[in-house]
Amino acid sequence: MSPRSASVNEELRRRSRERLLQAAVELVGEHGYEATTLGDIADRAGSARGLVSYYFPGKRQLVQSAVHRLMHRTLEEAVEREPHTEDGRERMARAIDAILRLARDRPVLMRQHMAGLLQAEGFVQCPEQQRLAEVLRDVVARNGSQDVDVDYPMLRSQLMGAVYAMVLPNVPMPITPLRAELFQRYRLDWEMGVPPDTAAASGATYEKDLSRFFATGE
Repeated sequence: MSPRSASVNEELRRRSRERLLQAAVELVGEHGYEATTLGDIADRAGSARGLVSYYFPGKRQLVQSAVHRLMHRTLEEAVEREPHTEDGRERMARAIDAILRLARDRPVLMRQHMAGLLQAEGFVQCPEQQRLAEVLRDVVARNGSQDVDVDYPMLRSQLMGAVYAMVLPNVPMPITPLRAELFQRYRLDWEMGVPPDTAAASGATYEKDLSRFFATGE
Protein backbone atom coordinates (compact mmCIF):
# COMPACT_ATOMS: atom_id res chain seq x y z
CA MET A 1 0.00 0.00 0.00
CA SER A 2 1.43 3.37 -1.01
CA PRO A 3 1.79 6.04 1.70
CA ARG A 4 -0.90 8.68 1.96
CA SER A 5 -0.21 11.98 0.25
CA ALA A 6 0.41 15.16 2.23
CA SER A 7 -2.99 16.52 1.17
CA VAL A 8 -4.78 13.40 2.41
CA ASN A 9 -2.97 13.59 5.75
CA GLU A 10 -3.88 17.26 6.07
CA GLU A 11 -7.54 16.50 5.39
CA LEU A 12 -7.54 13.76 8.02
CA ARG A 13 -6.00 16.14 10.55
CA ARG A 14 -8.61 18.77 9.73
CA ARG A 15 -11.44 16.30 10.25
CA SER A 16 -9.96 15.13 13.54
CA ARG A 17 -9.83 18.71 14.80
CA GLU A 18 -13.41 19.33 13.69
CA ARG A 19 -14.63 16.22 15.51
CA LEU A 20 -12.92 17.39 18.70
CA LEU A 21 -14.57 20.81 18.45
CA GLN A 22 -18.00 19.26 17.94
CA ALA A 23 -17.52 16.77 20.76
CA ALA A 24 -16.45 19.54 23.14
CA VAL A 25 -19.58 21.58 22.45
CA GLU A 26 -21.84 18.55 22.84
CA LEU A 27 -20.33 17.24 26.06
CA VAL A 28 -19.98 20.56 27.86
CA GLY A 29 -23.55 21.39 26.87
CA GLU A 30 -24.74 18.06 28.27
CA HIS A 31 -22.64 17.74 31.43
CA GLY A 32 -20.89 21.05 32.13
CA TYR A 33 -17.24 22.01 31.95
CA GLU A 34 -15.93 20.43 35.16
CA ALA A 35 -17.64 17.10 34.52
CA THR A 36 -16.20 16.85 31.01
CA THR A 37 -12.66 15.55 30.63
CA LEU A 38 -10.33 15.67 27.67
CA GLY A 39 -10.58 11.90 27.58
CA ASP A 40 -14.38 12.15 27.31
CA ILE A 41 -14.02 14.57 24.41
CA ALA A 42 -11.51 12.35 22.62
CA ASP A 43 -13.74 9.32 23.09
CA ARG A 44 -16.83 11.13 21.76
CA ALA A 45 -14.79 12.33 18.77
CA GLY A 46 -13.39 8.87 18.12
CA SER A 47 -9.85 10.26 18.36
CA ALA A 48 -6.71 9.17 20.14
CA ARG A 49 -6.36 11.12 23.38
CA GLY A 50 -2.92 12.34 22.39
CA LEU A 51 -4.44 14.21 19.46
CA VAL A 52 -6.23 16.62 21.79
CA SER A 53 -2.97 18.07 23.09
CA TYR A 54 -1.60 18.11 19.53
CA TYR A 55 -4.31 20.57 18.45
CA PHE A 56 -5.06 22.44 21.70
CA PRO A 57 -2.90 23.49 24.69
CA GLY A 58 -5.61 22.44 27.16
CA LYS A 59 -9.30 21.95 27.86
CA ARG A 60 -10.09 25.63 28.32
CA GLN A 61 -8.63 26.50 24.93
CA LEU A 62 -10.45 23.63 23.25
CA VAL A 63 -13.82 24.54 24.76
CA GLN A 64 -13.49 28.25 24.00
CA SER A 65 -12.52 27.49 20.40
CA ALA A 66 -15.46 25.12 20.08
CA VAL A 67 -17.98 27.62 21.45
CA HIS A 68 -16.56 30.43 19.32
CA ARG A 69 -17.00 28.16 16.29
CA LEU A 70 -20.61 27.50 17.19
CA MET A 71 -21.20 31.21 17.73
CA HIS A 72 -19.67 32.45 14.50
CA ARG A 73 -21.32 29.76 12.37
CA THR A 74 -24.67 30.48 14.05
CA LEU A 75 -24.20 34.19 13.35
CA GLU A 76 -23.23 33.62 9.73
CA GLU A 77 -26.22 31.37 9.18
CA ALA A 78 -28.56 33.90 10.79
CA VAL A 79 -27.44 37.02 8.94
CA GLU A 80 -27.17 35.29 5.57
CA ARG A 81 -30.40 33.29 5.76
CA GLU A 82 -33.17 33.63 3.18
CA PRO A 83 -34.61 36.00 2.31
CA HIS A 84 -31.15 37.47 1.88
CA THR A 85 -30.82 41.12 2.74
CA GLU A 86 -28.17 43.83 2.61
CA ASP A 87 -30.17 46.00 5.00
CA GLY A 88 -27.85 46.76 7.90
CA ARG A 89 -30.58 47.12 10.51
CA GLU A 90 -32.11 43.75 9.62
CA ARG A 91 -28.70 42.09 9.77
CA MET A 92 -28.09 43.63 13.19
CA ALA A 93 -31.46 42.32 14.39
CA ARG A 94 -30.65 38.83 13.11
CA ALA A 95 -27.25 38.88 14.82
CA ILE A 96 -28.70 39.93 18.18
CA ASP A 97 -31.42 37.28 17.94
CA ALA A 98 -28.90 34.57 17.05
CA ILE A 99 -26.78 35.21 20.15
CA LEU A 100 -29.75 35.55 22.48
CA ARG A 101 -31.24 32.29 21.19
CA LEU A 102 -27.94 30.50 21.83
CA ALA A 103 -28.08 31.67 25.45
CA ARG A 104 -31.72 30.63 25.75
CA ASP A 105 -31.36 27.22 24.10
CA ARG A 106 -27.91 26.24 25.43
CA PRO A 107 -27.66 27.83 28.88
CA VAL A 108 -25.21 25.29 30.33
CA LEU A 109 -22.80 25.66 27.42
CA MET A 110 -22.98 29.45 27.35
CA ARG A 111 -22.70 29.70 31.16
CA GLN A 112 -19.51 27.66 31.06
CA HIS A 113 -18.23 29.82 28.21
CA MET A 114 -18.87 33.04 30.12
CA ALA A 115 -17.15 31.60 33.19
CA GLY A 116 -14.13 30.74 31.06
CA LEU A 117 -13.89 34.30 29.77
CA LEU A 118 -13.64 35.54 33.36
CA GLN A 119 -10.55 33.42 33.97
CA ALA A 120 -7.13 35.04 33.93
CA GLU A 121 -6.46 34.19 30.28
CA GLY A 122 -9.75 35.73 29.09
CA PHE A 123 -10.37 35.34 25.38
CA VAL A 124 -8.41 32.57 23.76
CA GLN A 125 -6.96 34.03 20.59
CA CYS A 126 -7.73 31.45 17.94
CA PRO A 127 -9.10 31.34 14.38
CA GLU A 128 -12.62 30.71 15.68
CA GLN A 129 -12.58 33.81 17.92
CA GLN A 130 -11.10 35.89 15.12
CA ARG A 131 -13.83 34.78 12.71
CA LEU A 132 -16.51 35.62 15.28
CA ALA A 133 -15.00 39.11 15.59
CA GLU A 134 -14.97 39.49 11.80
CA VAL A 135 -18.65 38.59 11.50
CA LEU A 136 -19.68 41.01 14.27
CA ARG A 137 -17.51 43.79 12.87
CA ASP A 138 -19.17 43.31 9.48
CA VAL A 139 -22.62 43.56 11.12
CA VAL A 140 -21.58 46.80 12.82
CA ALA A 141 -20.15 48.25 9.61
CA ARG A 142 -23.23 47.41 7.54
CA ASN A 143 -25.40 48.98 10.22
CA GLY A 144 -23.80 52.32 9.38
CA SER A 145 -21.07 52.63 12.00
CA GLN A 146 -18.78 55.59 11.52
CA ASP A 147 -16.13 54.04 13.79
CA VAL A 148 -16.17 50.24 13.80
CA ASP A 149 -13.21 50.07 16.19
CA VAL A 150 -15.36 51.77 18.83
CA ASP A 151 -18.78 50.36 17.97
CA TYR A 152 -17.75 46.72 17.60
CA PRO A 153 -16.43 46.37 21.19
CA MET A 154 -19.59 48.10 22.40
CA LEU A 155 -21.84 45.60 20.59
CA ARG A 156 -19.72 42.73 21.86
CA SER A 157 -19.99 43.95 25.46
CA GLN A 158 -23.75 44.49 25.14
CA LEU A 159 -24.24 40.95 23.85
CA MET A 160 -21.99 39.47 26.53
CA GLY A 161 -23.95 41.32 29.20
CA ALA A 162 -27.24 40.00 27.84
CA VAL A 163 -25.93 36.43 27.67
CA TYR A 164 -24.61 36.69 31.23
CA ALA A 165 -28.02 37.87 32.44
CA MET A 166 -29.76 34.99 30.67
CA VAL A 167 -27.53 32.20 32.00
CA LEU A 168 -27.24 33.24 35.66
CA PRO A 169 -28.22 30.20 37.78
CA ASN A 170 -31.54 30.52 39.61
CA VAL A 171 -32.23 34.11 38.48
CA PRO A 172 -31.96 34.14 34.68
CA MET A 173 -33.55 37.04 32.84
CA PRO A 174 -35.99 36.12 30.04
CA ILE A 175 -35.10 36.83 26.46
CA THR A 176 -37.88 39.35 25.74
CA PRO A 177 -36.83 42.33 27.93
CA LEU A 178 -33.17 41.89 27.02
CA ARG A 179 -34.03 41.85 23.34
CA ALA A 180 -36.21 44.93 23.78
CA GLU A 181 -33.33 46.79 25.46
CA LEU A 182 -30.87 45.91 22.71
CA PHE A 183 -33.34 46.69 19.95
CA GLN A 184 -34.06 50.07 21.49
CA ARG A 185 -30.35 50.84 21.76
CA TYR A 186 -29.77 50.05 18.10
CA ARG A 187 -33.07 51.59 16.91
CA LEU A 188 -34.42 48.34 15.54
CA ASP A 189 -38.09 47.54 15.00
CA TRP A 190 -39.43 44.65 17.08
CA GLU A 191 -40.65 42.84 13.94
CA MET A 192 -37.10 42.60 12.56
CA GLY A 193 -34.99 39.48 12.93
CA VAL A 194 -36.85 36.61 14.59
CA PRO A 195 -39.02 37.95 17.44
CA PRO A 196 -39.16 35.49 20.36
CA ASP A 197 -42.96 35.27 20.22
CA THR A 198 -42.98 33.91 16.65
CA ALA A 199 -43.22 30.23 15.78
CA ALA A 200 -39.75 30.26 14.21
CA ALA A 201 -38.20 31.34 17.52
CA SER A 202 -40.06 28.91 19.78
CA GLY A 203 -38.27 26.34 21.87
CA ALA A 204 -39.32 23.75 19.30
CA THR A 205 -36.49 25.00 17.06
CA TYR A 206 -33.80 23.76 19.52
CA GLU A 207 -31.45 21.49 17.63
CA LYS A 208 -29.39 18.68 19.08
CA ASP A 209 -27.56 17.95 15.85
CA LEU A 210 -24.75 20.49 15.46
CA SER A 211 -22.88 18.67 12.73
CA ARG A 212 -23.50 21.33 10.09
CA PHE A 213 -21.38 23.77 12.10
CA PHE A 214 -18.40 21.37 12.10
CA ALA A 215 -17.01 20.15 8.79
CA THR A 216 -16.14 16.61 9.82
CA GLY A 217 -16.85 15.00 6.47
CA GLU A 218 -17.90 11.40 6.09
